[in-house]
Amino acid sequence: MPLLLISGYPSSGKTYRSNQLRDFFAEKIASSTDPRVNRLRLHHINDQTLGLSRDVYHTAKAEKDARAEEYSAVKRVLSRDDIVIADGLNYIKGFRYQLYCEAKAVQTPSCVVHIGTPIEKCREINNRLLADKDKDGGYVDEDFENLIFRFEEPNGMSRWDSPLFTVLDEDETPPLEQIWETLVGSDGKVKVVRSNLATVLKPATEQNYLYELDKTTSDVLSQILTWQKDHSGEGGGEITISEVEKPIELPASPMTLPQLQRIRRQFITLNRQHSLSKDRIKHLFVDYLNDQFLQ
Repeated sequence: MPLLLISGYPSSGKTYRSNQLRDFFAEKIASSTDPRVNRLRLHHINDQTLGLSRDVYHTAKAEKDARAEEYSAVKRVLSRDDIVIADGLNYIKGFRYQLYCEAKAVQTPSCVVHIGTPIEKCREINNRLLADKDKDGGYVDEDFENLIFRFEEPNGMSRWDSPLFTVLDEDETPPLEQIWETLVGSDGKVKVVRSNLATVLKPATEQNYLYELDKTTSDVLSQILTWQKDHSGEGGGEITISEVEKPIELPASPMTLPQLQRIRRQFITLNRQHSLSKDRIKHLFVDYLNDQFLQ
């Protein structure tokens, strides 16, 4: 069933809000007379349930391993009969995209709940947690500031961050009924998301896949740069790529080579392990570029 991604600054109250959502969902499931709803199972996944220490944020490798553990835990239980609350920082948009793809692949809805506690309030809470040895400790100052600096806030214009619900510090609860309606619904019908080729994750079995991934994305960037050179001074515009139905919709400001290369590297990183069929790389890269240009 649905994937509910929690996102927010460190010490912003993510677990508190996750518990509110979990308790609400549990009550809805228990009180429902709909057999479809009664069979739903709830999973709450965070650093504590995975046995991860906040020390993992000291080094890049330990943090990457922790992210991989969260990813595996979510993927393991994600199905049409399970509601998964992924309660973590989830501050990297590429990571949120990967989890979105997993939900899409099993044809189940997903949404992002962003905990919008201001940075100063988070810093105050974190200092209080660090000082109280009887409670689950906060993040050491260096890790806290580093995570704040690197945080990539969800954007409702991106398909992997949509629908996006923002919970403010003064809100008594998240918009519980709206989130339930979005993910489960109340019309008696199962909410099924149609998986598409942009999000179906396939094993990397085709020969020369990485070569094709590199070459195809590089060719598309070359066409963008050539078009911009031929239309110097023009804002926006559309570029038609052969064998791709949708055009590339350029932003108002011309894209530089470093900007394009950064987007290309992100796409390659996201799809290096979860391979796409060679004949679809071009289509999916165009979709990814258009998503990035909207931000």
